[in-house]
Amino acid sequence: MNRSEIEQDILMGLVVAMMLGALWFLYNKTQAVDLREQNEVLNLLNEVKEIDSRWDTEVQRARIDLFNREMPTSSADSGEKALRDITHFASLTSSQALRTGLPILRSEIQLKSELVQKFLSENQTNKAALQELINAATELSVRFRENKSSSPVLLVLNQLDTAAPQYFLHGGETQRVGLQAIIAQLGSLVAEESDRARVEKAAQALLEQVPAELDDFARLERLSTGPRLINLTLSFNSELEDLLQQKERYRIYLVYYASAMLILLIYFGAKVKTANQTLEHRVEERTRELSDALKHLKESETQLIQSEKMSSLGQMVAGVAHEINTPLAYVKNSLGQVSEQLPAISETLEHCDRLLDFLRAGNDPEGLSREFQQVTTHIGALKQQHVIEELSKLVKDGLFGTGQVSEIVGNLKNFSRLDRSKVAHTNLNDSLNSTLLLAKHQLKSVNVVKNFGEIPEITCAPSQINQVFLNLVTNAVQAMPGESGTLTLTSRKDGEGVAVDVADDGSGIPPDVMSRIFDPFFTTKEIGKGTGLGLSISYKIVQQHGGKIGVESTPNVGTKFTVWLPITPPDESQLEG
Repeated sequence: MNRSEIEQDILMGLVVAMMLGALWFLYNKTQAVDLREQNEVLNLLNEVKEIDSRWDTEVQRARIDLFNREMPTSSADSGEKALRDITHFASLTSSQALRTGLPILRSEIQLKSELVQKFLSENQTNKAALQELINAATELSVRFRENKSSSPVLLVLNQLDTAAPQYFLHGGETQRVGLQAIIAQLGSLVAEESDRARVEKAAQALLEQVPAELDDFARLERLSTGPRLINLTLSFNSELEDLLQQKERYRIYLVYYASAMLILLIYFGAKVKTANQTLEHRVEERTRELSDALKHLKESETQLIQSEKMSSLGQMVAGVAHEINTPLAYVKNSLGQVSEQLPAISETLEHCDRLLDFLRAGNDPEGLSREFQQVTTHIGALKQQHVIEELSKLVKDGLFGTGQVSEIVGNLKNFSRLDRSKVAHTNLNDSLNSTLLLAKHQLKSVNVVKNFGEIPEITCAPSQINQVFLNLVTNAVQAMPGESGTLTLTSRKDGEGVAVDVADDGSGIPPDVMSRIFDPFFTTKEIGKGTGLGLSISYKIVQQHGGKIGVESTPNVGTKFTVWLPITPPDESQLEG
């Protein structure tokens, strides 16, 4: 072998080594990503998000509840543990989002935990002061009524019963000045020192402590733990998706590079060809692994969307607001008419006071006669106008309106089940009725037919099943021309489970898209009317409960969805996600 051939062999060896090095580099870049740690981080972030949401619920309930009930004890232990676990995983990964966002998130979670504990303590103290003030006023009112005297004191006590709760709820300067004025007026009318001191002490405690509670409540509302958690989750998920997309790009590069090498290897001989086939087989294996990883990521994203939609049931208040406006207008109209009658009653009371003054003096017959005539005239006018009967009717109307609002809010609370455990025994007929009440604003032009049978209770996550029924009812109404038609709901026992049919007489589903209706983001609705997630989420929820969902549809005739759920799901732990 001459020198030229040796140089050619060396050069060829270097080329082969470089090609093999490039091949190994691309192959190494396509190694499958271990998603176990990433899934652990996402689960822990969701856990912290759930704890943060529970704190918000406790604070909101404590603020609007006037009664001194025992509130659940909030603890930062579980949130702190989840943050420690996430920090541990962040130290093992290269996630810039976790390393940047976790320190700020940890400090805000700790601050929020401290504020929640402080707020609940202040809230309990203020409720005790409010209750003491109301009890003292009630006892005074009962005593003066028994003595049948001091009507001005009773009037002031009635004002106190209204002003004290208003100041506790709002704490504004107007309410504060009003409460102070009432306490001062009561102090001048009540002669008993012990009674006056008790009322003034409770009122002073309330006046001093409510501003601090409201300040902590405002600070809690300004904390951005919820949005920060969502942004951190999305950023971490985006990093993971970018990593998988990078793997996918290198896989494409690897395929093209391997194809080029395959041509060269065929040129060099049959022996190299066998090795190349083995390499192709390994490339295909890596391709399948990357495809599976991408599929798993998309499923995780869908589950995240489902979790967000389930935790945001409170957004249905926007729809319920339309139903609340009617009884509120009813109450507003009643109060407006009551206010129109008050000047006449007030003027009559003023003349009565003057008449009493003349009676006490006893030295001005002309003035006494004049005031007696005025009182007689005003009382006669009030009787002629039936003012008392009218006021009684208006108060009843106002109470009826507030009762309607209370019923709507109660239905919303029962639908979302915020104060119940996630997995419970429930009757699907109750779930359907709750769904219809919450979707009432959509059903005004729809004839609803309920064929409810005698069915047993099942074990499920009630809020998730309610979401399924709401999605099906909403789709059914939107499928009707002009959103008017007939909606038929049927429930029955079916084998070892319960079946529910949701049928409409709408436009139906074309046969060519029937196989795709449960795919995420697929929709036949017009732009802006649907996201394509409702049926996909419903399908996953029913699957997690061990049930089945089927559909029958005829174009221009209607569609019927059938949901079958077992009485007892195969694995209740899966329903708590």
